[in-house]
Amino acid sequence: MPLLVSLLAACGSDEGSGRPTLNWYNFPDDSGALQKAADRCSRASGGRYRISYNKLPRAADGQRQQLVRRLAAEDDSLDILGLDVTWAAEFAEARWIREWTGAAKRQATEGTLRVPLQTSTWKGKLYAVPYNTNTQLLWYRKDLVPTPPRTWAEMLDMAGALARQGKPHFVEIQGAQYEGLTVWFNTLINSAGGSILNRSATEPSLGAPAVRAAGIMRDLARSPAADPSLPNQMEDQNRLAMESGTAAFELNYPFVYPSMKANNPALFKNFRWAPYPRVDANRPARPTIGGIDLAVSAYSRHPDLAFEAALCLRNRENQLTAALEGGLPPTLRALYDEPAFMKEYPFSKDVLAALESASVRPITPVYQNVSIAVSHTLSPPSGIKPESSVNTIREQIDDALRSEGVIP
Repeated sequence: MPLLVSLLAACGSDEGSGRPTLNWYNFPDDSGALQKAADRCSRASGGRYRISYNKLPRAADGQRQQLVRRLAAEDDSLDILGLDVTWAAEFAEARWIREWTGAAKRQATEGTLRVPLQTSTWKGKLYAVPYNTNTQLLWYRKDLVPTPPRTWAEMLDMAGALARQGKPHFVEIQGAQYEGLTVWFNTLINSAGGSILNRSATEPSLGAPAVRAAGIMRDLARSPAADPSLPNQMEDQNRLAMESGTAAFELNYPFVYPSMKANNPALFKNFRWAPYPRVDANRPARPTIGGIDLAVSAYSRHPDLAFEAALCLRNRENQLTAALEGGLPPTLRALYDEPAFMKEYPFSKDVLAALESASVRPITPVYQNVSIAVSHTLSPPSGIKPESSVNTIREQIDDALRSEGVIP
């Protein structure tokens, strides 16, 4: 009996009081912004429901694994799910999440940025609502680089010139064998006018743009611009290297700005940002977006309330709090004109411009396999053979789309 009581308590249910508890599972937020949103929306419900914010594991793979296991078991204690932007198609195809229709769909899409909405859509239907988004900018040291480069070729030339002068010259970027490497490749291939999959996500696209993308990655890895730790670096290692003073450039998310301000005020005085470098001078870069989408579990006992609560969690007030306190760029277009946001994000216009021309990672139920094919084949970047590496990626993606690969 004590075990049963503890299990019921773990579900956080207020069913006996007539007020249902909606369990919201999302990434672990250290800023307190997500808990504030849950508390606000609980109060705003007028006693009709309470939202319990449950923290998923810190790593994205662990988050997905927990959700997949519980949804596959038809666990009805999950109501609102914070999905990485690459999961909606997989979860929709498995019928683990509900479609957004009617008034809820209209509210979810109204005023929401177009590219983040793509991550919530599968086969023309909306399966989640964008909660926050993210995109990379080029961060650089103005004392070393008075005018930022517009293209990858310019950046590598500048880095080489700084190296010859004995000055800090590394280009910090995500080169480890993980999702960040796939993001780098996806950004470059889209910036070169191509894509990893065709428009219907039925077969690989790749082609000449993919070969160019792989070539740029290899050229950086074999140049003086490459940090010796490139094959093992993720976003946080890039941040730390830039803060240590060994780099001139960094391709990373906006979290690096407040971190530099706090950790190295002297360098911060010369820390600047610019649009992501182009592959071709006459074609804007298309950086890959990140973020979280909110979905309603197919097994929720309170789906109508869960849709309502999800809309509240990502409303204007809560997105602004998440941006100001949690550093999460909003998905509501109007917030980019909000004075408080613009003050905290002096680079808000550049973030918005990047989001409006951004690319998304391949939208497919087998995205995990696609990403593994890319990141394993292109690791380490110095070992890339552009044409043969792209051929290997094509073969492995083709197997994944035919469900011949192992689904992790």
